[in-house]
Amino acid sequence: MQEWLKTAVFYEIYPQSFNDTNGDGIGDLQGIIEKLDYIKELGCNAIWMNPCFESPFHDAGYDISDYYKIAPRYGTNEDARRLFTEVHKRGMHILLDLVPGHTAIEHKWFQESMKSSVKKPNEYHHRYIWTESAWESSTEGVTNVRGELSGFCERGNCAANFFTTQPALNYGFFKTDPKKPWQISMNHPGARATKEAMWDIMKFWLSMGCDGFRVDMASSLIKNDDENATGIITFWQEIRKRLDKDFPEAAIVSEWGEPDKSLRAGFDMDFLLHFGPSHYLDLFRVNPYFAGNGDLTDFWTYYTDIRKKAGEHGLICIPSGNHDMDRISYHLDTEQTKLAFVFLLTMPGAPFIYYGDEIGMRYIDTQESVEGGYGRTGSRTPMQWDKTLNAGFSSAPESELYIPLDTKKSRPDVESQMKNKKSLWHFIKELIEMRLSNPDLQNTASFELISKGGKGEALCYKRGNTLVAINPLDKDVKLNVDGTQLVLKAKSWLVK
Repeated sequence: MQEWLKTAVFYEIYPQSFNDTNGDGIGDLQGIIEKLDYIKELGCNAIWMNPCFESPFHDAGYDISDYYKIAPRYGTNEDARRLFTEVHKRGMHILLDLVPGHTAIEHKWFQESMKSSVKKPNEYHHRYIWTESAWESSTEGVTNVRGELSGFCERGNCAANFFTTQPALNYGFFKTDPKKPWQISMNHPGARATKEAMWDIMKFWLSMGCDGFRVDMASSLIKNDDENATGIITFWQEIRKRLDKDFPEAAIVSEWGEPDKSLRAGFDMDFLLHFGPSHYLDLFRVNPYFAGNGDLTDFWTYYTDIRKKAGEHGLICIPSGNHDMDRISYHLDTEQTKLAFVFLLTMPGAPFIYYGDEIGMRYIDTQESVEGGYGRTGSRTPMQWDKTLNAGFSSAPESELYIPLDTKKSRPDVESQMKNKKSLWHFIKELIEMRLSNPDLQNTASFELISKGGKGEALCYKRGNTLVAINPLDKDVKLNVDGTQLVLKAKSWLVK
């Protein structure tokens, strides 16, 4: 494992909503550079930045039309280079968001692939998954495909990875149907060419100075894989070998949600996701434990099992939230959120803090969809820096903001919370300082569960020789720790 990952505390930046420096209502890379000292002062020493590449923005940048070019609304490639340099000057690291599973329909690969045919194939013939017939469905019975583009061009139907504006890139099928010759194997020259094209993109940005990637939908690239994910694990293990050889300090974190597979595949980190079997929602959102009325029994059953299966391969990471879910403050009040962050910042793995969660930014449930955000848009509103125009996010007229601000006068902001020593911001800053100053609390230190936090129970565990206990209940709770009885006051915590 890269040495820097052992103490990494990540801050997730949604670039279009973070800080606008040119007054167009959209955040930009210069805006991130301006706020690097803020991120460092909070205590975070690593950044995950959501997609910043050229895009038609049908899906907020997760539909890429040019992997080699920064979207003009964010700046230029030279701005990206400068961002990487400024991050490193501060002893920090930064991951870009890589979207290897699909492109935008505007991407030149797709435009050329549409022109290809069985009779006259071009070099992009197998870059996407085409059935070669408008009358044949490409998606029926095919795993890791989420739809298709039908009647789109003369060539036939094309598999889609998510929205119909996102044609799936073709890395091959683990299991092919001989009756469907368009289902090529993972070792087919066309599938290998797609892999090489994505590797070239990774090399380009790593050579420019980024420190790695968060990989979108990392488990979905190989179609018709087996239940053990043999194909996709093999795929990423090859990428890992290349990284170790050419960029040994680079890190990759997967949007996979099955650490027993993703970490074995070569990823350094995997998230506990808000979907799938993780019971992540039991922590902070659906009947959340830290609101005082939940039950973490199922969460620990899953977490304990997955840690055993994953072994020592990498980090299992818990985020405060992300751009795809409602904010933590939608379910927990400020004091409950503080208890949740005690947990988040004392657990193994690298913690991830979603921008604005450190001040309790709200989820705006009335927000209309922007750029394919749908219900997620309410978690993507502009960062609230102060009480000046547009909360300090932008000098643009309010009507021109990328997403409207939280309109409530009581909305939290960074400046106010930095002045208030009892604020959520200061609480999180102190927790990060505690984590980074105590090796027992860092990313790879040992973990021992003492009390599961079942219904009506406090949560208690050890990290090395350090005890962590959290009681979100309205009553005092007694804990037995190594034969000694500990009384934990209602809605309190301790780390000792």
